[in-house]
Amino acid sequence: MVQGIVVIFLAVLPSPCMMTQVVGCRLPQQNVRAFLREGDIVLGGIIVVHWKHSFPDTSFREEPSPISCADFQVRSYREVLVVAFAIQEINHNPDILPNITLGFRIHGSCFSTALAVASTLSLLSGTEDLVPNYHCPSSAPLLGAVGEAANDISITMASLLGVYKIPQISYGSSISELSDKVLFPSFFRTVPNNLLEDQAMALLLQYFGWSWVGILAEENDYGASSDSLKKEITRLGGCVAFLEKILIPPSKEIVMRIVKTVKQSTAKVIVVYAHVSSVGPIFKAIAKEKIQGKVWVGTTAFIITPDYFPDDTWQSLNGTLAMALHVKDILGFKDFVYGIQPSTSKDDIFIKPFWEKAFSCTWQEDIHNQTQMINISGGPSFCTGTEKVEHIDPALFDFNNLRYTYNAYLAVYAFAHALHNLLSCKTDYGSLSTGSCAAIYKIHPLQVLQHLRHGRFVTGSGEEVFFDENGDPPAIYDILNWKIFPNRTYQSITVGHFNFSAPQGEKVTINESSIAWNSFFSKVPDSVCSASCPPGFRKAAREGEPVCCFDCVPCADGEITNQTDAPDCQKCPDDQWSNRNRDACISRIIEFLSYEDPLGSVLCAVSILCSLVTIAILCIFIKYKDTPIVKANNRELSYLLLLSLVFCFLCSLLFIGRPTNVTCILRQTAFGVIFSLSVSCILAKTIIVVVAFNATKPNSALKKWVGTRIPSYLVPLCSVIQFILCLVWLGTAPPYSRVILEIAQKIIIQCSEGSIELFYAMLGYLGFLACVSFIVAFLARNLPDSFNEAKYITFSLLVFVSVWISFIPAYLSTRGKYMVAVEVFAILASSTGLLGCIFFPKVYIILLKPERNTKDYLLGKTSVRSRTEFS
Repeated sequence: MVQGIVVIFLAVLPSPCMMTQVVGCRLPQQNVRAFLREGDIVLGGIIVVHWKHSFPDTSFREEPSPISCADFQVRSYREVLVVAFAIQEINHNPDILPNITLGFRIHGSCFSTALAVASTLSLLSGTEDLVPNYHCPSSAPLLGAVGEAANDISITMASLLGVYKIPQISYGSSISELSDKVLFPSFFRTVPNNLLEDQAMALLLQYFGWSWVGILAEENDYGASSDSLKKEITRLGGCVAFLEKILIPPSKEIVMRIVKTVKQSTAKVIVVYAHVSSVGPIFKAIAKEKIQGKVWVGTTAFIITPDYFPDDTWQSLNGTLAMALHVKDILGFKDFVYGIQPSTSKDDIFIKPFWEKAFSCTWQEDIHNQTQMINISGGPSFCTGTEKVEHIDPALFDFNNLRYTYNAYLAVYAFAHALHNLLSCKTDYGSLSTGSCAAIYKIHPLQVLQHLRHGRFVTGSGEEVFFDENGDPPAIYDILNWKIFPNRTYQSITVGHFNFSAPQGEKVTINESSIAWNSFFSKVPDSVCSASCPPGFRKAAREGEPVCCFDCVPCADGEITNQTDAPDCQKCPDDQWSNRNRDACISRIIEFLSYEDPLGSVLCAVSILCSLVTIAILCIFIKYKDTPIVKANNRELSYLLLLSLVFCFLCSLLFIGRPTNVTCILRQTAFGVIFSLSVSCILAKTIIVVVAFNATKPNSALKKWVGTRIPSYLVPLCSVIQFILCLVWLGTAPPYSRVILEIAQKIIIQCSEGSIELFYAMLGYLGFLACVSFIVAFLARNLPDSFNEAKYITFSLLVFVSVWISFIPAYLSTRGKYMVAVEVFAILASSTGLLGCIFFPKVYIILLKPERNTKDYLLGKTSVRSRTEFS
């Protein structure tokens, strides 16, 4: 009897949870509901399903109204379903958590941090009423939570769950702050840190050569990472034309300011560092302004959906590229979704809003009229619950884009494997401070946390999943190309991948042929502040502008660039020179007056021909040595003069050919000495003429002092002076061969005079002899005699002096082989002048007028004493 009364008394007492809710601290202003399925272990979940929420009055004059949710998103419901599907799959898998049933408790956040706080407290307390720092003993323990995708909500969750060391795995939050294990010790995520996304984005821009880009970023924690992206772009050599921050929600003034910036900017590529919902008004304004010719590149948060863009926006967005979370197929998930029905999922608080949005119907509260498809007033059709999910518009529920869904799926499996390792006492990664295994009723969240931190598993698709010391997964991204059609259908194609684990240079792989660009572009668009500088040019920065804005300056002579956008020109080696386009060094032309050169060949031929003619004249003079015309004016001097002229012609050959130190010494000294000998002979012959005609006077002092020994003294004396001058030259600063590189495209090999003063001293002495000979011959030009050579010598020396006076300016104004050619021409011209003017008239008489080459003819024509005595 007593036992029965006790039982009845206990039965009517409220449960401990109820008593606590009555007498304890609770927050009754916000009622939270959950999609709940019981299990031995419960995983919590906070998922954004509604994308809008109401803002309650906070005037503090009355109790705030509860937050209400709006704008149900069919796509976001996939994350709810995948959590339920993954837990169902695990519960049916005998290899993971055998004999243990997983349950879940999923709340919606509605993009509200206040609602996220309420939902997190509900998860901690295990009840729908909010009881801080309390958990109902009758409910299964909360050992982890999945969520959220929004960064600010994930931070809110992590701040609360981290106090109790309850692990949280986000399937969409990527901001770098969440990697701080001091602030968020129990936070994990299945998406990479957005700092890595910034690096991937910068490398993607670099891959296409887009160095001049704009950035649109949200004014929140997620958009704050756009500064990191700007640094990465700059580090890789790019520039940011503008960085516009978007306040949420954006005002009309902000929208128009951003649209004006986009329109005026020369950047053709714009990175959207924002959620698609944040930039909707901006794209509408861009479409209204008819701004075209822009390529939009989105981050992982920028997922295009027709719901957020009017019909006139698709033309601008068509061809958009975007980074996307890596995804694999979730086997069986489609069949699971197609099998859901409101009648079999009564615990699912989201299924009715999903049904209304997916099938454009409303639920009829009157049970008697549930079978009607259209209500009496002719309004929207009523939901029956028998509609087929497979008939949903693919644009609303896209199974080809399950990226966040796949990451939520991985989060559930990460918890399952951590719990499995904990309960099965697997310690492959070492002993843990809280124990390596535990019974189900003694599991502490810290144990799960440490098994998550050290564990790794392989998915059914063969992908290995693990977390680093910061709770971040391996960074893999897909690169999408969005194709939007006029009928509001769209298609996202994976055109490439980014894998941080790949070797350097292979991290970005893109199939460019599969990319469909906006119809405004016929090929891969470019986005640069300044066009690339081709090879042969260097970049010259513009003062006060970013480094990507520059001018292309051609390289100077002797410098090249063989790559695009070279910052500096490279100087060619000494033996090479830049080509015409300044993009390659080519071997310089080695220039000297060679025998193969046409000019050298002609001069060589003329030199040999003239020397042969001179030898022939010498032979004629020797043959007719006893004739009066040969004997006149000292035939030995004529022989010596002809022989010296032969060497004058031949010494010009020393100037042809590759100069060496030996030939440089020989050519100038031989030229100076031989020409001094020739002019000395002419001077001696001229003096003999003067003496011969002045000697007819009685007691002539000139004949007495000069006599017939003039040639014996004069020729050696004049020649020795030049010889000594050349010896001094060779002893002090002799000529030598040198290479001149100052001339474009050429290496000039020529002789340097060594001492320019002694070189001109040698020429000056030669000119002095010629001038003296010319003066003497000019004074004796009118002396009567058939064989008087004075007038011929005068003319020959006039030619000689004219040639060498013209030689000096011509020699100084030329370089290279032409300088040598000028000197050779002067040698040949002056030698030919001497030969022709002095000896051609005599040869003419000897060969063609022999009757004039007689003593009688000579005596008949002169009244002076025969000069034969001087011969």
